[in-house]
Amino acid sequence: MMRLNRPRWSSLVWRITLLCVVVLFHNSVVHGNDEIASESQPAEDAELYVTPKVDPKRMYFAEHFDDLYEDNDVEKRWVKSQAKKDDASDEVAKYDGEWAVEQPQRPILANDYGLVLKSKAKHAAIASHLLLNRPFVFDDKPLVVQYEVNLQEGQECGGSYIKLLSVGDGTKDLKQFHDKTPYTIMFGPDKCGNDIKLHFIFRHVNPINGSITEKHCNKQKDRLDDPFKDKRPHLYQLIIRPDNTYTIRVDHKTVNEGSLLTNFTPAVNPPAEIDDPEDRKPENWDDREKIPDPEATKPDDWNEEEPAQIADPKATKPSGWLDDVEEMVPDSAAVKPADWDNDMDGEWEPPLIPNPLCEKAVGCGLWKAPMVANPNYKGKWRPPLIANVNYQGKWAPRKIPNPDFFEDLTPFRMTPIAAVGFEIWSMSNDILFDNIVICDDEAVADEWAAQTFDLKVKTLDRQAQTLWDRAMRYINYKPAYWGAYFVYCSIPLIAYVWFLWSRRDSQETFVSRVLKYCNSNPWMWAVLVVVVGLPVAIMIYFMCFAKTNAKAEVGRRKKTDDYPAPEDEQDDGEADDEVRSTKTTLNAAAVPASGGSRSASSAGEAYPEDDDDVEHEGDEADEDDEEEAQEEPQPAVASEEDASSSDAPVDSKNAEGGEGLKKRKARKD
Repeated sequence: MMRLNRPRWSSLVWRITLLCVVVLFHNSVVHGNDEIASESQPAEDAELYVTPKVDPKRMYFAEHFDDLYEDNDVEKRWVKSQAKKDDASDEVAKYDGEWAVEQPQRPILANDYGLVLKSKAKHAAIASHLLLNRPFVFDDKPLVVQYEVNLQEGQECGGSYIKLLSVGDGTKDLKQFHDKTPYTIMFGPDKCGNDIKLHFIFRHVNPINGSITEKHCNKQKDRLDDPFKDKRPHLYQLIIRPDNTYTIRVDHKTVNEGSLLTNFTPAVNPPAEIDDPEDRKPENWDDREKIPDPEATKPDDWNEEEPAQIADPKATKPSGWLDDVEEMVPDSAAVKPADWDNDMDGEWEPPLIPNPLCEKAVGCGLWKAPMVANPNYKGKWRPPLIANVNYQGKWAPRKIPNPDFFEDLTPFRMTPIAAVGFEIWSMSNDILFDNIVICDDEAVADEWAAQTFDLKVKTLDRQAQTLWDRAMRYINYKPAYWGAYFVYCSIPLIAYVWFLWSRRDSQETFVSRVLKYCNSNPWMWAVLVVVVGLPVAIMIYFMCFAKTNAKAEVGRRKKTDDYPAPEDEQDDGEADDEVRSTKTTLNAAAVPASGGSRSASSAGEAYPEDDDDVEHEGDEADEDDEEEAQEEPQPAVASEEDASSSDAPVDSKNAEGGEGLKKRKARKD
């Protein structure tokens, strides 16, 4: 047999293998006629993010954390608790959980930061007052609460809910914030083991005696498993309306809705009547619906002694059965242990083993017929049941008026809210909170989500279109799984190489030996295809042909109409820095609601506390926008086109403008 050229063949194999690996993990995926690069699209979406602007006139609370990263000063607007739990030992009573402002472990948008709980298995609490210290009063407008949670390490046991703290003495000093601090609403996800909850609890004040009772919302129909294991940001939104209805949404999808009057446990209003605690069941009360027939007698042929099973009378002993041979015999090879003491352990006997003679025979030992059901078996006789002529029905105590009865038809009017806080305990660390909004207009919350959460989802969906990111998504971003996968793939290869090496010939190369053996045994080609090709085919299938998010399949037009911030806005931001409040102002950047062209304000722009100044500056900006809109109508049209092609969900109210919403026109350079 002609000897193969080993160097040329080995070099070709390695080149082909390397080329396949490069193409597999670094080429982009083609959808229709559009090709999505693995780096261009995420970078493009990241550049579109601009810190949303906080308007105290439209929001009671808004926090994006972006401007707190530079100095890592979370206590600039938030207060860490220094309290202790009353019902715990000193080792675990302290609220010593660590908080920090960081980017996500897997960065999504440039310059986007959040509040991260760094520690686990510790009590952690942090809170912040509402903007301008203006409480939210439940009057004639709805309450909208919205925030993001990213369980970056998953969640096995712990909560990530938010508390809306009540107005009163308990919220004056947030350093004493603890689990007993009065709150009005608690909302958010919680999990421990297999018990998954999405809390919505509100504290109801009894209008008669002033006592407070927690009312728990009924559980949603569908389980929410993904937010606790997919390590992606999720948006939680609660809306409570003056007509006592509520809606809970997760990632813009309604998961629970109902009424404060009917969907909570215990109910808001107690029953009008209750059982009389003094009423007792009479001794002669007969509540037996049926009784044994007193006139029935047992039949004469009823034999209660008959067994349920008897030996089969038709069975016969098989021929060749060894009656005189024991089933178990002493082990002749057993040896008495050296430390055996007859006085302490008794007389030693070898252990019993199955008799070797029984293995070749039909059976041995005492033969017994198999058991069958006894046709004469009837069991214990009992008289039949008949209707009870003295039956008086099921007894129940009489009803009396409830002395604690009240009727509250407006449970929406809860205790006013003064602050926002996180008071949690978790067995997972690196829980990230971001983009907290409290307002009275759904359109305002949807506008904020469009500038933050929707942009993150859009970026993640586009990243998932590449083979590498899709593969990482399926292994949940744990590279150790790749090691296990390649070990699995390498075991049959190593075994096969060892098998061929054991049959090596000094005159042949390794490749020639493989070809020689496979040619002499054609079935080995099928084994190679199945053992080696199957794992690779499975991996390629999951990365290339798995279902993808439908939102990422459309609207991949590259945005080119981004405009720099106008000079007058930058000047306004510098002037506002001089009057910025240290507690209630936030650095932000203005982003139009259309999602198309965006005007970025300076990082130091803040909110003035003087309402007159805010209105005056807003009027001047509107006049400038109107003049430029008349002169330059084309950028506005481009903005609308981009908004229609955006993948992010757009609320109809937000698209029409909403109450009090302002859109800035795009400006020329």
